[in-house]
Amino acid sequence: MTNPSDHASPVAPGSVAQAGPLLPSLQRTLQDEYSVVRLPDDVEALDPEVASRVRAVVTSGRVGVSTVLMAALPNLELVANFGVGYDTTDVGQAAARGIRVTNTPDVLTDCVADTALALMLDVFRRFGASERFLRDGAWESGGFPLTRRFSRSTVGVLGLGRIGQAIARRAAAFDATILYTTRRPVEGVPWEHVASAVELARRADVLVVAVPGGASTENLVDAEVIRALGPEGYLVNIARGSVVDEEALIAALERDEIAGAGLDVFAHEPHVPQRLMRDDVTLLPHVGSATHETRRDMGDLTLANLRAHLAGEPLPTPVPETSTV
Repeated sequence: MTNPSDHASPVAPGSVAQAGPLLPSLQRTLQDEYSVVRLPDDVEALDPEVASRVRAVVTSGRVGVSTVLMAALPNLELVANFGVGYDTTDVGQAAARGIRVTNTPDVLTDCVADTALALMLDVFRRFGASERFLRDGAWESGGFPLTRRFSRSTVGVLGLGRIGQAIARRAAAFDATILYTTRRPVEGVPWEHVASAVELARRADVLVVAVPGGASTENLVDAEVIRALGPEGYLVNIARGSVVDEEALIAALERDEIAGAGLDVFAHEPHVPQRLMRDDVTLLPHVGSATHETRRDMGDLTLANLRAHLAGEPLPTPVPETSTV
C-alpha cells in the first residue's frame, strides 16, 4: 500500500489552504500531507501573514476562489477545484496573474448522466409523485393518473461535451431521437445538430441542459427557450442553476406553458423557491455526482493536480482558460 507521505511535497507549512467545506476524506489527506490552512469565509478576517504563505488553494465548485479572495493571496499559484464546474473561481484574474486552475472532469460524467436519465424518466412517468400517492394512501380511492412514455421520445441536449454525450447515449438506448445544440457541430457523433436553443426546445419533448456555468451561459435558457418547449415539453437541468432563468421557469410552470421540469441545480443553492415545490417538478438537492465512487475519484484527481503542481510536474486536468499558464 502506498503511504500518503510518499506523495508529500517539501512545501512550507501554510502553503496549501482550503476554501470552504470539502469531502472529509480529502480534507483529512490534505491535513496529513500539508497541514492545510482553512481560509475564513470573510476575506477581511484573513491574516495577511497567513495569506502571503498560500501557494495553492483547494476548493469546491460550489465555493471556488472569488475575485476578492484571489486578490488577497499575493503568492497564489494554483486553485485545485474539487468538481467539474469552476464558474465560482475568477479564471480571468487567474490567467492574468499566471495562476493555474484545475478541475475534475471525466470522473463524474457517468453519475451526472445517470442523474439526467433518472430525471427524464421521472418527469415523464412521475414515479416520485406516484410513490407519494401510494404512501399517502390515495391508491385506496383510485388509480394514479396516466403519464407519458419516455421511450421513442425526442431528447434535445443543450451542450454536447463529455456529460452531454453520455446523456445522449443513455437516451438513445431508449430509442429516443437525439438532437443537440452547440456553438458548432461536434464531429464524429451520429446525432443532428440544431442551430439554436429555441429551435432545439421547439423540436424536443425534453430539453436537457448540460452546458458549463459562468457568465457566458447565464440565463441561456431564458423565457423564449422555455416557452418554445410548449405545453407538452419538459425541462431537465443537471448543469448549473445560473444557466436557467429560474423566474421564467416558474412563470411558465404556473401558466401551464410547459409540462414540467426535473432540476438538480438551482439559482441560489441551497435555497429552492417554494413556488417550485409542485407535483409536476422533480427536485433533487444537487446530487448529480454524489456517489461514494465518484466523490472518491474526484478527491483523488484533486490531489493529483495539487501534487503535480507542487512537484513541478504537468497538471493532469488544467482548465482551458489557464492550460497555457
